[in-house]
Amino acid sequence: MVYDLWYWAGIPGRGEFVRLALEAAGLPYRDRAREKDGEAAMLRDMRAHPQCPPFAPPYLVAGELVIAQTANILLFLGEKHGLAPDDLGGRLWVNQLQLTIADVVTEAHDSHHPVAAGLYYEEQQEEARRRADDFRNSRMPKFLGYFDAVLAGRGDWLAGGMRWTYADLSLFLLVDGLLYAFPKRMGTLASQYPRVFALHARVAGLPELQDYFKSDRRVPYSSDGIFRHYRELDSA
Repeated sequence: MVYDLWYWAGIPGRGEFVRLALEAAGLPYRDRAREKDGEAAMLRDMRAHPQCPPFAPPYLVAGELVIAQTANILLFLGEKHGLAPDDLGGRLWVNQLQLTIADVVTEAHDSHHPVAAGLYYEEQQEEARRRADDFRNSRMPKFLGYFDAVLAGRGDWLAGGMRWTYADLSLFLLVDGLLYAFPKRMGTLASQYPRVFALHARVAGLPELQDYFKSDRRVPYSSDGIFRHYRELDSA
């Protein structure tokens, strides 16, 4: 089966969590809005599934299935393609980690858009400074400390064992995005959470992902995505 992944063409965003899983697992897929169909086609396709319409991208079309929400897509791929443990408890654990990562992603986005997603950053800059200050000094250490503690108990990978799961790929992307958005703060935190940063390096070196990392399929970070670098919001 060739999967159809639908997501906004110009940003990595939440769709990148799904891309990483598809790429690392070597699964055939079409990145529909990026390849040729465009975002207008994506908006039409979203309306073409009245029985189970996605609220927003990313969503994955898998035969007759239309699966939206990043964690839900990864739960499906994890069970179907061995990207999560075989047992129910293990699959729920990896899904729990993914949902926690989703919480951090939302807070990272809200650090630069704390009032409304529909307003420009410049229209909420004062509030963003306050929100980013709390995110850097309170929330980032709390979340990174949690994942570091998990790795302390599990070993190299979040689910234990000798192989990565989709949650490890997602934690890599979270750390990577925060390194882009808050380089000064992440430079300070790196020594405090060495296991998290070591996992980031392990995933960056996975043979399964090297072709993807070198290709134009990987969308660069920018000032339009979830992870945005504003110099005035970053501090060590």
